[in-house]
Amino acid sequence: MTADCPELARFMRGEIVPSEFPHREHVHVAFEMLKRYDFPETVLLFSRTLRAMAQKAGRPAAFHQTVTIAFLSLIAERMECGGAADFTAFAAANPELLEKTLLSRWYGAERLASAAARRTFLLPDSAPGPAR
Repeated sequence: MTADCPELARFMRGEIVPSEFPHREHVHVAFEMLKRYDFPETVLLFSRTLRAMAQKAGRPAAFHQTVTIAFLSLIAERMECGGAADFTAFAAANPELLEKTLLSRWYGAERLASAAARRTFLLPDSAPGPAR
């Protein structure tokens, strides 16, 4: 199922080194995964794999459930609305998704920095608007 996307296959096998997995690659792998699985299954698989990656790197606190699910939600929504055939077209149509600070439109810094936000998904604490 992932033969046509080696990055996704490597991700799912746990072969990606966290230091070689920048934000753009997170978005790319999420896009590829969402093409193949429905949203709830993607949340489970993506979260589980990222958590294991952080654990394997000796940095379990690096995993952040709210950031993970919020970005997956945004990517899935944009995929539904945009219909990009591949990641290159998707990234070109949605460049803001490649900004790690994008969630500041909906989340205050204190909420995202909380221990609860790392453990579980928290809903946004403010209405959408310009980046803070």
